[in-house]
Amino acid sequence: MAETLTNRVAAAGLITLKLEEHWPKASFGTFDLKDYLFMELILKEKDFRAALKEHDFSQYRDKILLVFCSADAIIPAWAYMLVAAAASPFAADVYQGQEEDFLRDHFRRVADSLDLSDFEGKRVVVKGCGEKPVPASAYLDVTARLQPVVKSVMYGEPCSTLPVFKKPRERK
Repeated sequence: MAETLTNRVAAAGLITLKLEEHWPKASFGTFDLKDYLFMELILKEKDFRAALKEHDFSQYRDKILLVFCSADAIIPAWAYMLVAAAASPFAADVYQGQEEDFLRDHFRRVADSLDLSDFEGKRVVVKGCGEKPVPASAYLDVTARLQPVVKSVMYGEPCSTLPVFKKPRERK
């Protein structure tokens, strides 16, 4: 008598949450204010405005423009405002900070936007080890967001998971 094989992973009723699928669609461009500093110390408004007029912001078309200063200088808030005003007609998004900062904030918004009713009382596997480097903070944020509503949270692949959280059984 042949034994019937059962797919225990499918039968377990797991929901797999793939954070990598929420990776930003646009590529990144960078704008380092260091290149516009006088003696790598200060930003002169008149010179900066002139340089911005000469800068080709169309190169950031449909990109996420990361605006930062890699030099140890105090940058006035208006400098970021001027860059945003010049880049906004072209860029998909303009962000003050570097890629790591953007991704941390992006995935926080992803966690905050999850429809928790989709996960109510379910067993959730948060997939790890993808092709794109999802920041560790994303795993923290999604766990904190899911924990109040799920039955359990696991990390890894449905066939090999690491338990993270399991809701205690209610006593009758």
